[in-house]
Amino acid sequence: MNNFLPVLAVVFLLSSCLLKRPKENKADAFAKLEMMEADRKFSKMSEERGMKAAFIEYLDSNGVLLRPGHLPIAGADAVDFLIQQNDSEYTMTWEPKNGVIARSGELGYTYGIYALIPSTKDTVIYGTYVSIWKKEKGGTWKYVLDSGNEGIGENIPE
Repeated sequence: MNNFLPVLAVVFLLSSCLLKRPKENKADAFAKLEMMEADRKFSKMSEERGMKAAFIEYLDSNGVLLRPGHLPIAGADAVDFLIQQNDSEYTMTWEPKNGVIARSGELGYTYGIYALIPSTKDTVIYGTYVSIWKKEKGGTWKYVLDSGNEGIGENIPE
């Protein structure tokens, strides 16, 4: 009996690897494109109007920020945290590399690489990020969770 459980676990894992994932339908593909475009517009707003304005604009009312040195910051506390940020010394932009959408077309995530460009433009800092998005009733996308990691150096990988 003791040998049966590990064998059963291996069989289960192997069979789950063989299961085919259903093909993405047109509605899912369209929702994913909308979400990816929302992420790109979010970055464009950050570049044009500042990181603070963009993050507040695209934050869901219950959205959560995961930031180094802080417990998760949610909802009104996230807005207060963003208001206190000084983004006058740098510009922040990013590019989503990919994303995944739920079958409902109302929830998904994007991930990619961000660039933090100081006003002096002497050293650009790159990092990675992930944002979880929710489609609002009016059809707009807002992020419900955002997190990033510093430290992929000064050269952006291709």
